[in-house]
Amino acid sequence: MKISDALVAIMILAVIIFIIVPLPPAVLDVLLIINISISLLVLLTTLYMKETLEFSTYPTLLLMLTLFRIAMGISSTKLILGNGGEAGNVIHTFGSFVVGSNLVVGIVVFLIIVLVQFIIITKGSERVAEVAARFTLDAMPGKQMAIDADLSSGIIDEMQARERRSSIQKEADFYGAMDGASKFVKGDAILGIIIVVINAVGGIIIGALGGGMSFDEVISVYTLATVGEGLVNQIPALLVSTATGIIVTRTATENSFSQDLSRQLFGRPTVLFVLGGMLALIGFIPGLPTIPILMLAIGLPLTGYYTLNARRRKEAAEVVDTAEQAAQEKRKPESVTSLLQVDLIEMEFGYGIISLVDASQGGDLLDRVVMIRRQCALELGIIVPVVRLRDNIQLPTNAYCIKIKGLEVARGEVMMDNYLALRPADVEEAIEGIEAIDPAFGLPAVWITESEREKAELKGYTTIDAPSVIATHLMEVIKHHAHELLGRQQVQILIDNLKTQQPALVEEVVPKLFSTGEVQKVLANLLREGVSVRDIASILEILGDYGILTRDTDLLTEYVRQGLKRAITQRFIPGGKAKVITLDPALEQVISENIRQTEHGSYVSLEPVQVQKILMNTKKAVERSISLGTTPVILTSPMVRKHFKQMTQQLDNDLVILSYNELDQNVEIYSDGVVNL
Repeated sequence: MKISDALVAIMILAVIIFIIVPLPPAVLDVLLIINISISLLVLLTTLYMKETLEFSTYPTLLLMLTLFRIAMGISSTKLILGNGGEAGNVIHTFGSFVVGSNLVVGIVVFLIIVLVQFIIITKGSERVAEVAARFTLDAMPGKQMAIDADLSSGIIDEMQARERRSSIQKEADFYGAMDGASKFVKGDAILGIIIVVINAVGGIIIGALGGGMSFDEVISVYTLATVGEGLVNQIPALLVSTATGIIVTRTATENSFSQDLSRQLFGRPTVLFVLGGMLALIGFIPGLPTIPILMLAIGLPLTGYYTLNARRRKEAAEVVDTAEQAAQEKRKPESVTSLLQVDLIEMEFGYGIISLVDASQGGDLLDRVVMIRRQCALELGIIVPVVRLRDNIQLPTNAYCIKIKGLEVARGEVMMDNYLALRPADVEEAIEGIEAIDPAFGLPAVWITESEREKAELKGYTTIDAPSVIATHLMEVIKHHAHELLGRQQVQILIDNLKTQQPALVEEVVPKLFSTGEVQKVLANLLREGVSVRDIASILEILGDYGILTRDTDLLTEYVRQGLKRAITQRFIPGGKAKVITLDPALEQVISENIRQTEHGSYVSLEPVQVQKILMNTKKAVERSISLGTTPVILTSPMVRKHFKQMTQQLDNDLVILSYNELDQNVEIYSDGVVNL
């Protein structure tokens, strides 16, 4: 047991003993002084605390102080009634000071103090504590929901959420306890009045029956002792009641009560100037004390002038500190490191289309970028980094560019307050406008005005506003460069997220079989060919199955693609039917026979003439498929697919090449051409 715990137990036991055992006047004097000192300490503590939870033990302390005052009241009553009105020097001094030479005035003053304590402070503190407890408890569900929302959105972590929940619980417990503890203050005030009546009436009866004193002497002695005892107990009770009122009306701030009071009451110089002028006018009214009023009229403006000067000096010091801090930051060699940071993805705008980004001018492009990041998470399964938006005066007025890792990868141009009209293949009628190229897909288009939009749509054209053109272009750029945007850190975030749901899977695969970098290479290979990695659980399952056979990330990618055949089929062959281009068996045999394996992977060793011939035949088959209105899809054997894809990247990087093992068994395919050797 700690010493503090033992002392508290001893103090409570001692208070109980004081109620039972009679105390000598000298001991009672010491205990009464201790009672007053503790009450003053409690009052000062409530004045200098910044929030209520800093004094969370107050409700229990209030009970102990009330019990202590009751013990003092009972002990003093014993001495007053049993010792001829002599209850120690403290009670006698307080009674003499208040009663003085006029007994009636002393009694009236004492009664006023008691009524102030009971009617105003105690009653008000009780009501405030009750209301505070009710509102605190009613607000708990809303605060808990706010914490859960901040936690789910990532604003706070689990540790911070736990601390905030604990703080809310403590606050509710505190105000609930204060609601009950305020009843102690009210009961203490009532008991004080009863003890005073008992001492007065009982003392007069005992003095009159005991003899030896005249009636006037009995009244004087016992009334003096009664008033003194009442004051000695009521003054500490008044201090504690005031402290209770302060603590239940205190709001949480960063400063103490005195600092907040001086800043809020005397922190507005204009108010002090006006009040000083009003008092100066009042001071000249006949019959009023002119000198005190004029002293206040002079003192208030002086206080306001001092406050105004102090505020100006503080602002000037802050400006100097800011300038010095900025100068120090410039002098630091570390300030250069901020220039080395490269944003993964950013967009730059010419000054003519900046309003599309500025929300204050009605621009909603920033909201569209947020939606694009959500759409990429759903379609691709990756977390797109924050897109940095900035202006660039070096760009043409209506132009914009998209950069990946600081390098420009795409550029476009839009016309404000115009619409980009795209003509479908089956529409032959042209419309008037400014000819352009759709930046996202490279299709011919026309910029038209708002008045021409309805006519264009009636003719079958698809019209797109300028922000949608930019957003669509950005979406396509992200899809094409998703494998570059997926870094090891983002892969680790995906793995950590999966670990909360399937910890056994993650622990078996990463890092026991594969490092984060190897997983990142497999995911990048999938994204490079437009395959979503959202189902990362299935991807890790497949890596775990084949990880004991090979560490070649390209070969592992092929295994993963075969495991994701349902998703690949829905992605590239919607509807379950497709016309595909196949490879001549002789061509597949030539490619498979010329595959060379090295420690860095495998490649196809063919003569340049053979490669060029294969590419030319592939181009003819693809162009024929496009002319027939179908999206070209090339189908190969599993062993050849990866190598044929590498071979045709110089022809068309977006060409879809699938293997037979990547198609769902219910898919219906029809040959639409053959690539010959």
